[in-house]
Amino acid sequence: MPEFNLNDSLNLLSKFTPRRMWNAGKVLSSYFVSKWTGKPVQWGYPISISFEPTTSCNLRCPECPSGLRAFTRPTGMLQQDFFRKTIDEIYKELLYLIFYFQGEPFLNPGFLEMVKYAHAKGIYTATSTNAHYLTEENARKTVESGLDRLIISIDGTTQDVYTQYRVGGNLDKVIQGAKNIVKWKKELNSKTPFVFFQFLVVKPNEHQIEDIKKLAKEIGVDEVRFKTAQVYDYEEGNRLIPTIDKYSRYRKNDDGTYTIKNKMGNNCWRLWHSPVITWDGLVVPCCFDKDAQHKLGDLKQESLKELWHNDKYIQFRTQIQKGRANIDICANCSEGTKVWG
Repeated sequence: MPEFNLNDSLNLLSKFTPRRMWNAGKVLSSYFVSKWTGKPVQWGYPISISFEPTTSCNLRCPECPSGLRAFTRPTGMLQQDFFRKTIDEIYKELLYLIFYFQGEPFLNPGFLEMVKYAHAKGIYTATSTNAHYLTEENARKTVESGLDRLIISIDGTTQDVYTQYRVGGNLDKVIQGAKNIVKWKKELNSKTPFVFFQFLVVKPNEHQIEDIKKLAKEIGVDEVRFKTAQVYDYEEGNRLIPTIDKYSRYRKNDDGTYTIKNKMGNNCWRLWHSPVITWDGLVVPCCFDKDAQHKLGDLKQESLKELWHNDKYIQFRTQIQKGRANIDICANCSEGTKVWG
């Protein structure tokens, strides 16, 4: 769920209906009852979902399966009819929709039409992009679609630093794309989307933290947010782990090895409020399951409401409560225990 910004938060609150508030209350209370009793209880339906527009991507980021072309699952595009069928089933309870999992959303030719559809249902919509496809036309269509939040991943303020992580990227295109969005928001007198630069702090770019703040101010985006990087091979060190402790998920030990800072409790808010749906309808626990190894259901075979309370979901929630650190996708996670964070 989103971090606090007054205008953005007021926009989100405007999406609440009595039915959505009632559902959110049921989900929240069931999560805390589950924590207190040690038994998985689920009384509501998802408050938010992540829907994957595509697994395709134009970049080759080193810690991303899309970028590495390393998926074991098929690559494809989310189809509008399938998307609409799922939204029609859940929109009365659903508050928040993230159009992102893996890949670059704007590569899906029907992406903005899906945003429009969700917007028409009164759902808060968000996406994350590398901004290479935010041309004048796409920027205008993005603002017109009703998209509520646009995350622009920009991990450097000079081309050489930017491509240390965003391999194959063009920083000038990213900056121009951001400018196009800001321009069309003004042209169309629109308060949305709320636009922020997301700066993934890694060792090659950590010296540009202040520079990205200045660049954002010059362009006119709403905010800059800094994200810690997940790396897969961290135990013996990794060239991407930043030296600034505040922005690192990992702690260097006396023997030179690294461990994860986060002390994981045996609970996970995401398992109670927000599933991830792949482009072809598989439902997985969260965004850390990039290869859909923990398939909890298939929307081609059953509805989301049925699936949300099925035996596989109950079993996974039970497993989380018994030992979260023993689940592979949870072992490198720093976010799952946060509520509304």
